[in-house]
Order: sequence, then C-alpha cells, then structure tokens
Amino acid sequence: MPPTRARLATFAVFALNGFLLGMWIVNIPTIKDRTGVDQAGLGLILLVLGAAAWVGMQLAGRAIDRWGSRPVVTVAASALALTLPGPAFATSGLQLVLVLAVVGFFNGIVDVAQNAQAVVVERAYGRPIMAAFHAFFSLGGLLASVLGGGLIALDVDVRVSLSVAAVVGLLVAISLRTSFVAAPAPVEDAEPRVRAPWTSRVLLLGLLAFALLLGEGVAYDWSTVHLRDSLGSSETVAAFAYGAFSITMTIVRLFADRVVAAWGPAVYVGRAALLGAAGLLGAALAPNAAIAIAAWAVFGIGLAGCVPQFFSAAGNVDESASGTYLARVTSMGYLGLLAGPSVIGLLTHWVSLTTAFAVPIAGCLAAGLLAPSALRAKEPA
Repeated sequence: MPPTRARLATFAVFALNGFLLGMWIVNIPTIKDRTGVDQAGLGLILLVLGAAAWVGMQLAGRAIDRWGSRPVVTVAASALALTLPGPAFATSGLQLVLVLAVVGFFNGIVDVAQNAQAVVVERAYGRPIMAAFHAFFSLGGLLASVLGGGLIALDVDVRVSLSVAAVVGLLVAISLRTSFVAAPAPVEDAEPRVRAPWTSRVLLLGLLAFALLLGEGVAYDWSTVHLRDSLGSSETVAAFAYGAFSITMTIVRLFADRVVAAWGPAVYVGRAALLGAAGLLGAALAPNAAIAIAAWAVFGIGLAGCVPQFFSAAGNVDESASGTYLARVTSMGYLGLLAGPSVIGLLTHWVSLTTAFAVPIAGCLAAGLLAPSALRAKEPA
C-alpha cells in the first residue's frame, strides 16, 4: 500500500516551510525599521541568509544518506520554527545578521530533507507526485501572507506574531515525526560508503535547475518593476504581474503530476519550459499592462512543474546517495534563484530591462531542449 500518511505529512511539512518563511517575509519592513537597517544593508543581510541556507543544504545531503530524511526533516523543521522569532527580537543590523544566518542554515536543511522525503514517498507511489508537494509550499506562503498581513493590520507586535507562529510550527513539526517514511535498515557487512561522485547527469540536472530557478527569481523581483518602469503602470497594477505569476505557479503545481504521468517528465519539461520561454518573451514584447500580466501568468504556467522533476530525478540517480545528489541539484538551483535578480540588475546598467530578460529566456530554452538528456530513466552503462 502507498504510504498515504507519509504523503500527507510531506504535504504538511512543505506547507509549514512556506508558512514559516512567509511569516518572516511579510514582516521584513517592520523588522528593517526596528533594526535601523537601510536597503543596501538589508540586501547584504539577505545574501547572508542565502549563503547560510546553501551551507545547510550541503550538510543535509550527508545527514540524509546516513540517517534518512525522517529525523533530519523533523529536527530541522523544529529548529527552523524555534529560530523564527529571532529576527523580531533583533535590535541592530549585527544581531539581525546572526539570527538570520541561523534561520537560513536550518531552512537549507529543511529544503533538502523535505524534498528527499518527497522522493521516497513518490518512489513508493510509483507515479509522479512531486509537483504537488511544491504547490503546498506555495500555499503555506499564501497563508502566511494573509494571516501575517492581517496581524500587521491589527497592529500586533511582530515579536508576538513570530513567537506564536514558532509555537504552532514546532507543534506541527513534532506531530509529523512518526508519519514520515523511515530510512531502510543498514545492510550488514556492507562496504564502507565512499563520497558520491559527480556525474554528468547530476551536473546537467543542477545546471537546468539553476537556469529555471534563475527565471523564477527574476519573476519574483522584476515582474512588478517591469510593469511600472517599462510600461508606465501604477504600483497597484504592477502588483498584478507578480500575483498572476504566483497564482498560476500554485494552481499548475496542484495538477502537473497528472500531466507528467501521461507524458513522462522529459516530454513535460521539454514542452513546459518552452512555454515558459514564450511567456517571458511575450512579457518582454508586451505593448501594455494587460498583455504583460497575461504573459507573466503564462510564464508561471510554464515554470511551475519543471524544477520538481529535476529534484525527483536527482533523488533517484542512486538511492544509496539520494540525499547527497539531491542536495547538489537543490543547492545549484537555489544559487540560480539568488543570482537571477542580481544578474538582471547588473545587465540593466548596459541594456534595457526587457532586453535583459533574454538571459532567463535562454535558460528556459536550454531546459526545454536538454530535458530528454537530463531526465532519462537511468545512467548509461
């Protein structure tokens, strides 16, 4: 029988991760004011958070291969919840750097561990279910935006908001601990494990995850700027671009697994990534806000289900080193998510914003064309 409890628990931990991060994100302006950090300083601090997450991802892979994803995701999710109030209690930029480094570190571990558990559950089901897990991460972030925004509107102290969220998160993480799939018992007299080698397939999966998550990062940080600065829209109208992208990403992830099961992951990514390229090209060429918003929505449809397929493939390259390979692909993708906005920002010093979109468009085209090689069933002999 498929591990239904484990599937529900994995949905829950993805949603919990999205919720905890979302509660921090919606309170960034308040925390920025409390600590007296300016915009440039905040940008550097967020890079520290990203760097700490990347370190956590590297350690997570080895821990998962040794103990399995169940204890790792439970401990890391609990620790992430416990550290969530830290930024709210920071009173200086230095304190904020220190607490966010800890938050980022545990979030990096959670990111890899929850995907590793998702790979195990998907393997047991024998059919694609990875994209739906990522949809629940988005739903958790949506819940945080609604709840967190409501608490801000009610003028609830940020320290109270994040402390309550931490308690809820800790209780949820602990309650899920027995529902995850446990690691198989170690084989007696097995040969000592050696460090998993890099393979051309793992490198390709990582590079394509980097390319598509670079595009996702561009949508997060530049879609509203595109409408406001390139098309002259008001800030209110510009916000609909990001909203359209986020909504289509979430909805498509809820249903993408059925399409992947029918087409196969290679065909799905090949077609969806090319659709994403067409969507972003349409946004770059759009003559008005309405067409641009629709194009950003198409970009979300294209990207939504692609990266989960790379994570699933990475976790199945070698079951004995699933955590390590998943950590490598996840961390390369995460670097793309962080680098995307910066790359576009640098390019705008020399070319227009819409011309700079050629970089993520090229990434989508590469993913679409190389997906058959990256998502083949097995390593060649």
